[in-house]
Amino acid sequence: MDKILELKQKRAALVKQAREILDKADAEKRDLLAEEEQKYEAIMADVDKLAKNIEREERMSAIETELNKSRGTLIGGKEDPTTGEQRDGRLSDEYRNAFWNAIKHGKNALYADELRALQVGTDSEGGYLVPQEFEDTLIQGLTTQNIMRTLATVINTASDRNVPVVASHGSATWLAEEGAFTESDEAFSRVILGAHKVGTLIKISEELLNDSAFNIEQYIMNEFSRRVGRAEEAAFVNGDGTGKPAGVIGSANVGVTTAAGNAITSDEIIDLFHSLDRAYRDRATWLMADSTAKVLRKLKNTTTGDYLWQPGLQAGQPDRILGRPIAISDDVPTIALNAKVIAFGDFSYYWIADRQGTVFQRLNELYAVNGQIGFKGYRRVDGKLILPEAIKVLQMAAT
Repeated sequence: MDKILELKQKRAALVKQAREILDKADAEKRDLLAEEEQKYEAIMADVDKLAKNIEREERMSAIETELNKSRGTLIGGKEDPTTGEQRDGRLSDEYRNAFWNAIKHGKNALYADELRALQVGTDSEGGYLVPQEFEDTLIQGLTTQNIMRTLATVINTASDRNVPVVASHGSATWLAEEGAFTESDEAFSRVILGAHKVGTLIKISEELLNDSAFNIEQYIMNEFSRRVGRAEEAAFVNGDGTGKPAGVIGSANVGVTTAAGNAITSDEIIDLFHSLDRAYRDRATWLMADSTAKVLRKLKNTTTGDYLWQPGLQAGQPDRILGRPIAISDDVPTIALNAKVIAFGDFSYYWIADRQGTVFQRLNELYAVNGQIGFKGYRRVDGKLILPEAIKVLQMAAT
């Protein structure tokens, strides 16, 4: 945590230097000189680099904290020598050992008791569900690669989930003494969370796989989390809902349309803030691409003269605009004609549904001619904004 605080303090000092450059030009009512522009961009490049380092450190800190909490808390079957608790199924040592033996050496190399242990996790397509401990670690890895998983509501489902949503609210009225009550019922709609398949194929050389020093568990976790995490975020942010989740950008209502097609003003950011109902602002987050964040960093409140962007100075505290935190995803469209470039709202109303678990299958023959073994991994997931009014987007003008 001390490292995170140190990084944030360094970034705050750089932001102050950058602001001094802009303030000087503003005070003299002129544009930045070439030398000032060069210095400003160099400072902001360092700011962006520090921001990424801070985000990486904070995510790792959160994961390590969660893993420390959950370490040893397994359930059912054999007793864990550390905790004294019981464990079985995909939590058991037998399943974990059999799974990794099947992955590293192939199904034909397994003993009969190992094959029996794998029965609890056999997939219909010939693969095996990963051990539960590994599944939990994979999910943590997906979170580090996918900002939407840190903002959204994540649930586990065994089948399609029907989520009832209030389409319109009832109301109360003033009544005369002994007057009749007027009916005013809630109207409900439903959002169905299904499951879309996302996967990847990882190839490893036979020599590396047989190297006793090679940690296949860590390698597969890192590669799978990186690839699937990136694919998930692209869909959760900007997916069209066809064969993949429906992204938040296309599902949210437009709160503000800019006057220009290539520029954003501070007043338009304030308008977007107030376009969101007050009920959702207390938990709202700004979501935008890094290039859009760079533009917003230079905006000032036209009334007070203060910069809208306020860097977080304390460890664990994100940067803020109008008091609300900022999240960065480069899957959000960048500034262009008619593009939806900023989302602002309560992202807990975007629901992510994880189905079943992660499945891996070893492919022995497909890449044998190249001296490689393939590993097919996939999982099923869906995502939808269940209450569109909870998030508003800023859309650029069409011309």
